Amino acid sequence: MSAVEITSLSSKGQVVIPNAIRNDLGIGSGTRFVVISDGENILLRPLEKPKIDTFKDLIRRSRDYARRTDMKRGEVEKAVRKVRNASRG
Repeated sequence: MSAVEITSLSSKGQVVIPNAIRNDLGIGSGTRFVVISDGENILLRPLEKPKIDTFKDLIRRSRDYARRTDMKRGEVEKAVRKVRNASRG
């Protein structure tokens, strides 16, 4: 369901998501969001935990790739550190 509501930004940078929208989306206190901007619009998207099967599939495919490319454990750990550091900005 699509809804339009009005809200405002507090002096602390906080935005209240109107109750009707929270109820429609089933989100509550403590929900974490990804905040995306294209320079003109702001999108708040609730973070969802991946399904365990999705995570297990990712691990399986990562291990298969490491085997096929003959990566050693230290190389895998170094690659993981590199990606984590890059994502932190």
